[in-house]
Amino acid sequence: MAQGQTRESVKMALNTLRTNKLRSGLTILGIVIGVTTVITISSVINGLNNKVSDWITSMGSNVFWIFHLPMIGVNPTTEMLTRKKLTLDDALALRDLPHVLAVDAEVRHVNEQFHVGDVSVKYNGHKVAGAFLLGATAQIQSVSNLTMLEGRIWNDAEDERHAHVCIVGHDTAELLFGTEDPIGKDVNVASGLYTVIGVVDKRKQPFGTGKNPADNGVYFPLGAFHSLYPEIKDMFIALKYDDQKNKDLVEEEIREMLRVRRKVKVEADDNFEIMSPDSLTKLWGQLTGGLVAFMIAVSSVGLMVGGVGVMNIMLVSVTERTREIGVRKAIGANKQNILTQFTTEAVTLCAVGGAVGVMVGAVLTWIVYFLPIGLPAALSPPLGPYRLQRLLCHWPDLRHLPRLESRQPRPHRGPPLRVTAIKFQGPGSSK
Repeated sequence: MAQGQTRESVKMALNTLRTNKLRSGLTILGIVIGVTTVITISSVINGLNNKVSDWITSMGSNVFWIFHLPMIGVNPTTEMLTRKKLTLDDALALRDLPHVLAVDAEVRHVNEQFHVGDVSVKYNGHKVAGAFLLGATAQIQSVSNLTMLEGRIWNDAEDERHAHVCIVGHDTAELLFGTEDPIGKDVNVASGLYTVIGVVDKRKQPFGTGKNPADNGVYFPLGAFHSLYPEIKDMFIALKYDDQKNKDLVEEEIREMLRVRRKVKVEADDNFEIMSPDSLTKLWGQLTGGLVAFMIAVSSVGLMVGGVGVMNIMLVSVTERTREIGVRKAIGANKQNILTQFTTEAVTLCAVGGAVGVMVGAVLTWIVYFLPIGLPAALSPPLGPYRLQRLLCHWPDLRHLPRLESRQPRPHRGPPLRVTAIKFQGPGSSK
């Protein structure tokens, strides 16, 4: 069909929308709901993905985490629970591998059931409950990307002599000391006094906007922590390597060295686990797969209802406009022209419903983003704030669309056509 005919069909479709506002609105409601659902849920998933990605990056880049048990997603078996634990000597040996920049060995004291801090830290009458305790080597700052807000990390000499020094989390320092300078102050932790030599800046968290449990804790040199809790043996090793292109090589070297040190037989499986940030990303992708399936199901129902509504309304429209169809046939329109006209009207209804759904979904995304519920939401790049702002700014220009009536009638081709009368015979008319 020629471009002029297409433009005229679109104009007639828009005129139909303006003439039957209520009917058209109810028709496209299903499409609006479906598209809005897709935009809103996909924006929430996109925001969660960005948040989790930032959190994983904050834990360290180009790193491996090593533990004697699976760290996520697996219930330990009896064989796993009886595995030999990693040791500080294992961590020191890994430092000699090529491409390795730093290796840290860590132990934690948390609640066994809920894996959250349960120790109180005291200073000058102030008390902070629910703090976690962590013992690590001096290389924790390099491996875990710890940013110091004040002070410094301990050195190897302080670690070797079990010095009673510590660094505290951001929230712990804020609640204990307020506006007072914490450096050099002694805090009481588990009946021992430890001198604060540094304060860790805020850590990123994947979900929520409230207090981050990772900001309420006390970090000790590994030797001092073992003096405080000698019974805790579950050691966790974090290793940082030089370049992402060496990832597979470094992982294989770690596996080979630990198998030799732990005397694993050639035919036996590893009795330790190696995890990288990619493992966390993969696990998160599996978790969000259910949300994506839910989004597809809900939006499919809405779009299907909208499609059925459009189909029924177009059927009613054809029935109501038999007279118009007769007139168009009388002046030379063929079946293809009439079919194209009604198809264009149906497409226009769906397009308007889609556009409204996109805008409503974008508005709901912004509302969710600013609500204090800790649920991140982010529009995808094709529908970013700048593009949506331009769309809304140019919305009034739609008022200047040409009117439905053509300023110049289309010339008739062929023999002269003479219409003397058009008689409409309705259901109740006499023959």
